[in-house]
Amino acid sequence: MSASVVAGGRRHRRRPRSRATVTSVLGELLLTAGVLVLLFVAWQMWIGDIIINAQKNDEGAQISQQLAQRPAPELPPLIEGDDGTQVYEPVIPAAPAESVWLANMHIPRFGADYNKGIYGGTSRARTLDKLGIGVYKDSKMPGEVGNFAMAGHRTTWGKPFNQLDKLQINDAIVVETPDGWFTYRFRTLEYVKPNQTDVLLDVPQVPGAETGERYITLTACSPLYSLAERIVAYGVYESFQPRAEGPPAALTDPPPPPAAPSV
Repeated sequence: MSASVVAGGRRHRRRPRSRATVTSVLGELLLTAGVLVLLFVAWQMWIGDIIINAQKNDEGAQISQQLAQRPAPELPPLIEGDDGTQVYEPVIPAAPAESVWLANMHIPRFGADYNKGIYGGTSRARTLDKLGIGVYKDSKMPGEVGNFAMAGHRTTWGKPFNQLDKLQINDAIVVETPDGWFTYRFRTLEYVKPNQTDVLLDVPQVPGAETGERYITLTACSPLYSLAERIVAYGVYESFQPRAEGPPAALTDPPPPPAAPSV
């Protein structure tokens, strides 16, 4: 009898069995690898960021709670401010070693739960990737005359500086230390080349200048998912609030609504 089978007067040919080939197996492996790569990218860019961001805020909140439970340090001396009123003299913290905790950062514009740790150094492997915000070498400290300059990721690893471009004029940037809170006010934003390190000078971009002012500078890569430029947010010092007097109004009052777009 032939290879065909007679059934109901019709001839049906047996279909040959499919056999796996090296090419088909390799194609399936490559497809699986591609899916795994996409899942990893999704984790790094979105899912992981959401989880890590929440974890970092929780860690910051725990540190703030621990500081609040300690006995409050003695009040610092009062000095005469620029407007003639009596203000507290800032308690300047010591510069931290690489990856050592210095303070917490609160930016109400980024949400009431935004509470990120600030650590010494800007090494990616030891500080920026694992811990969060890093302080540049030779930076001044919170409340000190000069420029308190920091770096942080804008994408991945919890992206603490993801929303720098959302800051509004006069937004509060509050640095919490064991002694109290340093409040700075955002002033301006710009984009510079990666080698433009003069943004870290005591008076940003003005070599050799001495103004007696206290600045804060936040830097991150820009645009998103690129190393082509740096986004830089500048602020100026407003006040120091001792821990014995509780959090400053900048943390208890809601931030003003975003400015309406110009027509």
